[in-house]
Amino acid sequence: MEYQEAKEKFISTWGSLGSLWGINKAMAQIQSLLFISTKPLSMEDIMEDLKISRGNTSTNLRQLMDWGIVTKILVPGERKEYFATEKDVQELARIIAIERSRREIKPVIKILDEVSTIKEDGTEKTRELIKQTKALHELTETMDVMINKLVNQKQNWLTKSVLKLFK
Repeated sequence: MEYQEAKEKFISTWGSLGSLWGINKAMAQIQSLLFISTKPLSMEDIMEDLKISRGNTSTNLRQLMDWGIVTKILVPGERKEYFATEKDVQELARIIAIERSRREIKPVIKILDEVSTIKEDGTEKTRELIKQTKALHELTETMDVMINKLVNQKQNWLTKSVLKLFK
């Protein structure tokens, strides 16, 4: 397989996997392009390589920066903005886990806290709602605690944590 074919296949596959970590295909493709790039890329570089519009590129770069996995890079003597992504796979996974917890798990915990304030009226359906929301609340909080413990590990947090599960 030649470089260009391998590059396109990697970017396409990473783009498809993006939905697994809560982002859209274009966001994942931009991040993957930056991930395999040997130097920071301008918006124009990204648009040309991925054949996507300026608006799509701009919006997705902003979202990737909000996630904390893409940063603007100042290139001396250049007026264009350049972008780079985290290159350490373990750190990238840690950042994504933190962001997913903030965006997905914590809001669920908040809603389950609100729902758990339902008044007990003695009916079977109310008791069932309380029982199930409490169980889901406990599970969600446990998941959040586990994620926080994993991401607060220093080096190789993912590998070390997974290995601990199998001991």
